[in-house]
Amino acid sequence: MKDSCDATWPVCNRIAGCILGSESWAEGRFPGHGQFIVQVPEASTVKVSFFLDEVTAAGEETVVLFHEDGCRARTRKATAGRSVLDQMEKFGVFSLEADVIGVGDHLIEFDSDLQGRYAVKVDVEPLRAR
Repeated sequence: MKDSCDATWPVCNRIAGCILGSESWAEGRFPGHGQFIVQVPEASTVKVSFFLDEVTAAGEETVVLFHEDGCRARTRKATAGRSVLDQMEKFGVFSLEADVIGVGDHLIEFDSDLQGRYAVKVDVEPLRAR
């Protein structure tokens, strides 16, 4: 189900437009910045996947910030522009993931100077399931 991401959910003294889960996704356009909340019931791997379309330039870098609950810590994952497109061409999707240990709402931020449209979705897999 597409989420328009135009709500006002408080997280980390900020406002996110949506809460994404396994049944929802959002879309937008790069270059730009976006953020959403993912709810984590236990220590998990959070995987953020971008499905890209109408790409006209690779840009320099695509970054995803995975915040712990309450934004007490964060993990930064970044990929160079050409590598984003290589992964997209090979697998049909570009993904970055990180482990989070806190329970509750986690702010996920992303930023890219790539030029094109995207759909973004998130998957949460408990660490104990490995």
